[in-house]
Amino acid sequence: MNPLEYTTKDINQYFMPYETMYPKAYNKKKASPYTKTRVILMNGTEYESVWFLHQFARHCDVPEIKRAISIVRSQEQQQQKMIACLKPINESILETTIAYEQLAIDLTATLAQNEKDQNNIAALNFALLEDFDHLYRFSNLMMLDVKGADPEFLVGKFTEIMPARPTIAHHRYPMDNVKAPMNAKKSDIYSKLVAGIITAAEQQTMNYYMNISQWYKNDLGRKLYAEIGMVEEEHVTQYESLKDPTCSWLEQWVLHEYTEAYLYYSAYSEETDKNIKRIWQHFFEMECAHLKLACELFTKYEKKNCSSVIGAGEFPTLLKLGTNKEYVRDVLARTVMLTGDREKYVEIMKLKDNAEFFAYQDIVVGDGSETASHLVVDKAIKQFGQDYRYQDKANPIKELQNRKKDNTTFARKK
Repeated sequence: MNPLEYTTKDINQYFMPYETMYPKAYNKKKASPYTKTRVILMNGTEYESVWFLHQFARHCDVPEIKRAISIVRSQEQQQQKMIACLKPINESILETTIAYEQLAIDLTATLAQNEKDQNNIAALNFALLEDFDHLYRFSNLMMLDVKGADPEFLVGKFTEIMPARPTIAHHRYPMDNVKAPMNAKKSDIYSKLVAGIITAAEQQTMNYYMNISQWYKNDLGRKLYAEIGMVEEEHVTQYESLKDPTCSWLEQWVLHEYTEAYLYYSAYSEETDKNIKRIWQHFFEMECAHLKLACELFTKYEKKNCSSVIGAGEFPTLLKLGTNKEYVRDVLARTVMLTGDREKYVEIMKLKDNAEFFAYQDIVVGDGSETASHLVVDKAIKQFGQDYRYQDKANPIKELQNRKKDNTTFARKK
């Protein structure tokens, strides 16, 4: 599929009446977990687009471009509002959270397995284990706070729920989350897509936790959302640093619109909910129109063809969300001891004793006994006799197999 060749209407014909903007929500008990995760992914993609276009407009002095941005941004806002309301009213904060973390796991694993850029792969695998552990921590919170909770059902048994690199070990000195950027002129289009997609997805998760913490019903939950929200800040810092910062605003706009078109077409190709599938198809057409406009302005003002940004336009391998159990287990077994060390990822045992990671941990975590990500599992163990897990077989890491004691030193202490 080439979005540049797809037939579209005049851009002004894509505005929606408000009654259309409020769609029929999915049935939370019947919808596929991957329908739910696609809704979150596309919501985050639109959020990213809207804020990128606001920042572009604030740094642009060309009236024609600013006016075009205003039209596209308004339509992206309408898309975002419609997608957000696909989530049903009766879906709880924690149910949505489980879907967020399942998306983070399976999206990251899927992108990594189709990627060739080793810098991108390393970043994806590193954060993958952290989101995997977040799913485990939130699932234990759900077991404590929700009568009849069933995280295993929510993930459809497609994603295991067990500890990985413990969340308590995720808190790193900020400079250690900044990684080397790609060179967009030399990078494959898929690598550009990966950096944009994962940045938007993690940013959406960060924003959700930033805002939801204050609305949770008890102190432990509020603390857990705040703690993991800080880790998501680290992930966004890591992923956005992979992008080429030398790209012009117009280049970035072309790539944003191409990414949206790619994701909507991927979602349309995989969607099982007929109502939502129609929405993905319609929004794909809208993004094709947006992409063509961005390309026209790019060519007019930078005197270049958009092929310099997106090649011939043909989509690379489409995004197919699905189970990644064995891949996650393999990454867990090989890389659980890694932490950040400026642009590199190194095993915790190889950090210098005076590394800023340890000083930061002392300030933020201390001995770990009062850290929410530990307390939630510790409380579950005390209440149920063991932690909550859904796993096909034992954790591949011996130190993480004990279900009656949360490990607060693993991967953070020498």
